[in-house]
Amino acid sequence: MIYQSAHDIVFEDVFLDLGGLVPDVRLLVKLEGLNPAGSIKLKPAVALVESLEAQGLRQGQRVIESSSGNLGIALSAVCAAKGYELTVVTDPNATPAAVRTMEALGARVVVISERDGNGGYLASRIAFIMAAIARDPDLMWPNQYANPANCAAHHQRTALGIHREVPHADVLVIGVGTTGTLMGCLSYYREHSPATRVVAVDAEGSVLFGGPSGKRHIPGLGVSRVPEIFTDTGTFEKVVVPETETIEMCRLVARRHGLLVGGSTGTVLAGVRRIAPTLPVGATVVAVSPDLGERYLDSVYSDSWVAERYPDANVVPKERWAIV
Repeated sequence: MIYQSAHDIVFEDVFLDLGGLVPDVRLLVKLEGLNPAGSIKLKPAVALVESLEAQGLRQGQRVIESSSGNLGIALSAVCAAKGYELTVVTDPNATPAAVRTMEALGARVVVISERDGNGGYLASRIAFIMAAIARDPDLMWPNQYANPANCAAHHQRTALGIHREVPHADVLVIGVGTTGTLMGCLSYYREHSPATRVVAVDAEGSVLFGGPSGKRHIPGLGVSRVPEIFTDTGTFEKVVVPETETIEMCRLVARRHGLLVGGSTGTVLAGVRRIAPTLPVGATVVAVSPDLGERYLDSVYSDSWVAERYPDANVVPKERWAIV
């Protein structure tokens, strides 16, 4: 198949059966990291830019957005192809690989190191954007946290792709950050498959589900400020996962299944493990994997990085090759 733009290359029909990760169930992982931007965020990135174009965005004009990594990369790819200048506002939790990728795609990257009142960086990043827009009214901010295009992209593409490939899923497990994936999939499933149990997985230290704020080191899931697009409808379940379990799950999947997954995916799969006692024998569970693991080699998969931040994590040191 021949595509006209890199951001058109999105596979909605690729699932991996992770048999044995959770006993007695069929666990299918929807791999979203196979597109050129490397994550599920390519779909909302396209939708967000198109929403700005509908508002008058023109070639050569500047876009600004907040991101911990994956959306920034996806927006960088889309803006490069469409001819828009992009500034990505991120924080120290963004991996060096993600920052370098955004810059390689032509984006300007601003790292905000001041924590907000909840101990995270999101409110500080947004405050920077608001100040920048006040100085330059020509800047356009898609605002993934409030823009319904974020949810619509997942209603129209992610959820539809899952339902088409796995029409009788018993459980759908989704990680939450901006909550665009959750809100979009939830609206689709409540309309087309209301019997499917939807489980939202958040990172410990996030305030989304009302828990106490805390420091988080793995970018992707979790927020220090509740996004405007999020509505607690009461029609989904909530699971909170500590980052130590994220790290352990990422490494387990790599060594048992030969799949290098990203931090968000590790959190989602750890969430599946947490609900395992409630799953009936033979259930079909679909877990959305937002990204793969190459961008986490210096963090989640680094023994020294983990030891410094999580000395109690159950991580078996890698065997070292020796030159003899």
